[in-house]
Amino acid sequence: MGQSNNEPDGNRSRAAAAGSMVEPADRPSTAGHRLGAPESFGVSTLEPGLSPPGQAPGRKVSIRVQMLDDTQEVFQISQRSSGKVLFDLICVHLNLAEGDYFGLEYQDQRKMTVWLDLLKPTMKQIRRPKNTILRFVVKFFPPDHTQIMEELTQYLFALQIKRDLACGNLICNDSSAALMVSHIIQSEIGDFDETQSWQHLLHNKYLPDQDAIRDKITDCHRKHVGQTPAESDYQLLEIARRLEMYGVRLHPAKDREGTKLSLAVAHTGVLVFQGYTKINAFNWSKIRKLSFKRKRFLIKLRADPAQSGHHDTLEFAMASRDCCKIFWKICVEYHAFFRLFEEPKPKPKPILFTRGSSFRFSGRTQKQIIDYVKDSEPKKVPFERKHSKILSSSNMPHQSSSFRSQVPKETAASVPMEDLPDSARQVDKDAQELPGTTSATNGFADNSADTRHNHQGTGLPPDKRLLNPGGPASEASPLKTNGILNREVPIGVVPPSQLSPLSSPLLGDAGYIRNEDEDEARRKKFPTDKAYFIAKELLTTERTYLKELQVITESFQHIAEKDEEAFPVAVRNLISGNYDPIYKFHQGFLKEVEQRLAQWEGRSNAHIKGDYQRIGDVLLKNIQSLRQLTTHLQKHSECLVELERSCRSSRKAEALCGELEQQKVCYLPLNVFLLRPLHRLLHYKLILERLCKHYPPTHEDFRDCRAALADITEMVLQLQGTMMKMENFQKLLELKKDLTGIENLAIPGREFIRLGCLSKLSGKGLQHRMFFLFSDSLVYTSRGMTSSNQFKVHGQLPLFGMTITESEEEWGVPHAFTLYGQRQSVVVAASCAAEMERWLEDIRMAIDLAEQTNGPHMDLLSTSPCDNKLPEEGGAEHESEEELCGSRSSLERQAQRGNTTVHVCWHRNTSVSMVDFSIAVENQLSGNLLRKFKNSNGWQKLWVVFTNFSLFFYKSHQDDYPLASLPLLGYSVTVPSESENIHKDYVFKLHFKSHVYYFRSESEYTFERWMEVIRSATCSTSRSLPSNRKDLY
Repeated sequence: MGQSNNEPDGNRSRAAAAGSMVEPADRPSTAGHRLGAPESFGVSTLEPGLSPPGQAPGRKVSIRVQMLDDTQEVFQISQRSSGKVLFDLICVHLNLAEGDYFGLEYQDQRKMTVWLDLLKPTMKQIRRPKNTILRFVVKFFPPDHTQIMEELTQYLFALQIKRDLACGNLICNDSSAALMVSHIIQSEIGDFDETQSWQHLLHNKYLPDQDAIRDKITDCHRKHVGQTPAESDYQLLEIARRLEMYGVRLHPAKDREGTKLSLAVAHTGVLVFQGYTKINAFNWSKIRKLSFKRKRFLIKLRADPAQSGHHDTLEFAMASRDCCKIFWKICVEYHAFFRLFEEPKPKPKPILFTRGSSFRFSGRTQKQIIDYVKDSEPKKVPFERKHSKILSSSNMPHQSSSFRSQVPKETAASVPMEDLPDSARQVDKDAQELPGTTSATNGFADNSADTRHNHQGTGLPPDKRLLNPGGPASEASPLKTNGILNREVPIGVVPPSQLSPLSSPLLGDAGYIRNEDEDEARRKKFPTDKAYFIAKELLTTERTYLKELQVITESFQHIAEKDEEAFPVAVRNLISGNYDPIYKFHQGFLKEVEQRLAQWEGRSNAHIKGDYQRIGDVLLKNIQSLRQLTTHLQKHSECLVELERSCRSSRKAEALCGELEQQKVCYLPLNVFLLRPLHRLLHYKLILERLCKHYPPTHEDFRDCRAALADITEMVLQLQGTMMKMENFQKLLELKKDLTGIENLAIPGREFIRLGCLSKLSGKGLQHRMFFLFSDSLVYTSRGMTSSNQFKVHGQLPLFGMTITESEEEWGVPHAFTLYGQRQSVVVAASCAAEMERWLEDIRMAIDLAEQTNGPHMDLLSTSPCDNKLPEEGGAEHESEEELCGSRSSLERQAQRGNTTVHVCWHRNTSVSMVDFSIAVENQLSGNLLRKFKNSNGWQKLWVVFTNFSLFFYKSHQDDYPLASLPLLGYSVTVPSESENIHKDYVFKLHFKSHVYYFRSESEYTFERWMEVIRSATCSTSRSLPSNRKDLY
């Protein structure tokens, strides 16, 4: 493949003959006039000072070209002119310096859409120019739009995204679509005006099903006040580039079994789709050769060292040879454009006969474009936006790439993702190439030293950018992204859009397809003893714990320093003085555990079999040191109380804490991180209990483990009372943020018992309501209509003097029971018999507690119950779970508290108790898992953290924030059946409605641990079930 350069400097010059177009008199409006381009005097805007090459002599032919703004322009070229001449005329006409991202497509005589070959004569490709309209469109979609330097180019890209949305080519969830359309409208009509915006949407079609989400579009548009058209273009591209279907053009094909698939090409390589779900990806670095033979398209992969140099060839059948050739050509061009430093040189002409195709990419590569624009004097090309009714930002000073990197980003990770299709759940496009090698058991290397992050020049550090997830995280299935629990991805990336608490746009990327034989070979090289995997659990959870401590020691301290008046000096010193020593201790402890595991695995020169295959001595030494810090641990309850007091007394402090909770690193409520040091003591105790149970008394590590267990048990007993009170206080503070119309929730003596969904019987029938059971009252609410997504209190039932009876037969409603209070009676129904039993048991127990205290009742409501009672027909906002999860790819939606545990229970019609929360605290887990979607073939390695009834997904343990999350309430966890063809060991399946995920662990022990902790989250616990922490009540 070669490159023909006729200029001395090796750069391609564009033809710039303005006179070759029809005269202005023949056409009253041109693209140049419309865009406000100055008249061209025959000098290329790409190469100042160079005269344009003359056209070949001969009769002129008129060619019609449809531009991205849907106007048509006519250009005159010689019959013998190449496609490059026509393309150069268009770029000069637009004053477009970065024209190589674009191309000309048309329908040939076979009714197939093809690209105009710039090296061949135009008339040999377009047989009937009078009946053919060429379309000037984006051909190469860069992974990072900040690599586009010119505002005009970004505007043209925005027009392409607008067209793809309208045609249904850019598939995404409703939240992402609404957000993108809102930016388009902002660029066209400016700031939100209800009447104008509504009329604009009525007269313009941006989406095939636009009417269904018109309210979402207007809600998003309200938030863009003051945003210029250029900023709107920037935000539009920022969201679009994170979508899985961004820049994807599907080419139908079938695999060897006849399964209908689609092939596509992107900057990373060749992609395989089933429907709109990406199921495989072949990176350019792994492809040895692309070819086609008749109707078969062949992908030859590079030899895999683990398979003795075996070359793998993948075969796909397409509709015809022409279809194969069209797709092969665009693959060749994509590879050259994104992977080569310069335009390939032409092949020398053979003397006798040719073999193979002479086709090659013609034009500058992306690197050449970027280098050229950087080296050129920045020039601000004025242009007019056809559809914009406001002053164009083209009159603003030129914005450099560094300036653009500071523009606020609305990522797809801020879109909820719970019930998005798998195709909408994707990992950050900048991270498509995950680490390609592993070095640990069963292919589960920690990759602590060589984890690669492919953040493609956004100008932002990794901790400032997301996954849906997004999801949009980013934010499909109940995955969330960070925008994760959104607390939108993305599970996933996603993710990006607003991730739903249920799904993430960030995790849908197939990423790296693993070699199973390689995994099996690695597994045999590493320890298989159960004690090793218990020690490895200590290591993985310690890594997560240290990251969580950083939220307090670094993130909180940093935000507190922004306004020293917000938090009293005494409060800041109290928190730093009692958390910094804990953090420093665990830093040293983690290093010791990492060193011991490396020695155990034989990755250290100090490895001597037997001497280092134990962990008890490390635990004993450090737990004894940790006991010296007990005074600091006892002060953590005071830190929580003082922080809450500061937030109540200072709006600045409250606002700063809210700002911190919106950051992606704070993927749980801030107060939860304050409790983590006490929770960690429970984890050490459970790990040591498993080690002591595993070891025989004669084992050399048994004595150290037993001594360490005695020490940590003593610490737990000493701090258990403080821990229980703090957990209850923290839960009351969290619920206070979820409820509106309530006062004095967190008062001494009140305990939280259960929250969940029940149906309340009223004159209008059964109404969906959220109930909150405390030790002195039962409060019922509905989803509020406010932007904060809080729950509006409808009424309160004091427990003192309450009676309860089952009333299924009386009302003819399954699982119904009646609550008789002193002031009113309420008939409610549970979703199933098990839920009814849990509620009956907890309410009866709470009534007994209220009778024993016999104290005066504290009214929770801000006004009387009647004032707070809304009309039953208007109380509940029935937001579907698809809405909840459709855009939760981003943690940015956490400000609206869109996917807390309360919201997940609301959408999944279930409940959780304080006992469930306590068990979840004990069952936190971290580690590497391989994840697979139901319809995908490959396994993707992810770092997974289980906490707060959710799975959080990272690329590696070194990441500062999750890419996406998956709330597990309502899910079932099982082992795959034979019919599912998952022929691997240690695989478990997560299932909720139509959402299915497979996860593969590295050993029998880790498999059992993941099953154990996930079951604790998916199955609500009755208060009568045994729990070593039940005595909280």
